[in-house]
Amino acid sequence: MIAFPNIKINLGLSITGKRPDGYHNLETVFYPVALEDALEIRTSSETENKITLHQYGMEIAGNPEDNLVAKAYSLLDKEFHLPPVEIHLYKHIPSGAGLGGGSSDAAFMLKLLNDHFQLELSEEQLEVYAATLGADCAFFIKNKPTYAEGIGNLFSPIELSLSGYQIMIVKPNVFVSTREAFSNIHPHRPEYPVKEAILRPVAEWKDILINDFEASVFPQHPVIGEIKRKLYHQGATYASMSGSGSSVFGLFAPGTSLPETMEESDVFCFKGKL
Repeated sequence: MIAFPNIKINLGLSITGKRPDGYHNLETVFYPVALEDALEIRTSSETENKITLHQYGMEIAGNPEDNLVAKAYSLLDKEFHLPPVEIHLYKHIPSGAGLGGGSSDAAFMLKLLNDHFQLELSEEQLEVYAATLGADCAFFIKNKPTYAEGIGNLFSPIELSLSGYQIMIVKPNVFVSTREAFSNIHPHRPEYPVKEAILRPVAEWKDILINDFEASVFPQHPVIGEIKRKLYHQGATYASMSGSGSSVFGLFAPGTSLPETMEESDVFCFKGKL
């Protein structure tokens, strides 16, 4: 059984306050995009190891047993005593990009296991499991445009369609740690709350739908800010860093042509339709 875990982009990201537990409250909109990994599971005849994980494509840092797809299996195995599985994961989504690739892999793993072994878990139950694996992981269960608040784990459906728009995603060979991204963040209530700004025409988003992490990340990594500038120069209606970076996306209005590519040779570039 095979699935194709996709990414999300953040449309706006406001850090609104610091919590007593040390985390930050935020507000953002998650929007699914069809940049995908490939994930396949098969029941295994292996008797010594419950999980055999084969990884392909882009390199994944860390030990295989620490991969979120393995953790997703272990989570359900504790309750349902699953048979051993062989997992094939082809990584096309870059890591450390603010696109939720690892969280998506984990969520789709839960859905695959649910279907493959007929566990009959509802979407709501799968969301509860997914939430234990990562704040944004549960988003990928329903995989629809979603307004997120809290630490990015409290979801509300939102009516939003970017159908017809084209997207270009560019990730430089730069890693931005979460600690680094938060280093110069000053929580505040935005002039235009994300939930209000997102309802305005896309052509108005440039000045009202802001990712607060840009103010912290761009001075430390000017190449990321330069990519955003180039996307606007090349005709994007709206451009923004996704999450805490380091990828930047540009939305291009229906009927416009996407630029060929970025000039730099050391960037990942994806182009597609929404």
